[in-house]
Amino acid sequence: MDASASTAASTPFSTLIRTASHEQHTEAENSTFMSDMLGGRLGVDAYRRYTEQLWFVYRALESTAGSLADDPVAGPFLRPELARTTELERDLAHLGGPDWRSGLEPLPATARYAARIEECARDWPAGYVAHHYTRYLGDLSGGQIIRGTAEKTWGFARKGDGVRFYVFEAIGNPAAFKREYRELLDALPVDDLEKQRVVDECKRAFALNTAVFQDLGREFPLTA
Repeated sequence: MDASASTAASTPFSTLIRTASHEQHTEAENSTFMSDMLGGRLGVDAYRRYTEQLWFVYRALESTAGSLADDPVAGPFLRPELARTTELERDLAHLGGPDWRSGLEPLPATARYAARIEECARDWPAGYVAHHYTRYLGDLSGGQIIRGTAEKTWGFARKGDGVRFYVFEAIGNPAAFKREYRELLDALPVDDLEKQRVVDECKRAFALNTAVFQDLGREFPLTA
């Protein structure tokens, strides 16, 4: 075993997965649309459209979770306190009124993203874990920045309707929760080859997310 292989073998999987996808993560965070939204340069209609796309993604994640509850790989990650679909629907009712679903269609990139999540849930539980990780741990971390910006920019009540997606009321200690989640990743019951596939799927998840931001950016370009 060479030195690099030895280092990889001794590095916790949660660390490997975070460092390997860092570049894609940064690219997603720094997309033009997200930069414009976090900079307060877009109206609340852009925030609503973004929230609508999240609803399609989380519906794909959470509507398929029941079939994975007893799966030895994905099952341990399915924590009810993470569930976001109901909170997203509450936010969207606040943003768009009771008929917010009327005529709602995913952007093309969102449809591809949701389809990939559903495919992994159906055929590859470890791949589903990659998507679960990139979404929920991101929500518990960087998502809080979006919440703060939304409250300040568009006047939502602190942790109230409009930003409930970012409020994990059932998680009293997010730092401890994330630590436990990473321990589950470290104990993922798959071999090294499968772990590499999971890392690659994490990169794919970030790329799919970035494509959604690109679609949103075309829909909400800043006027010169």
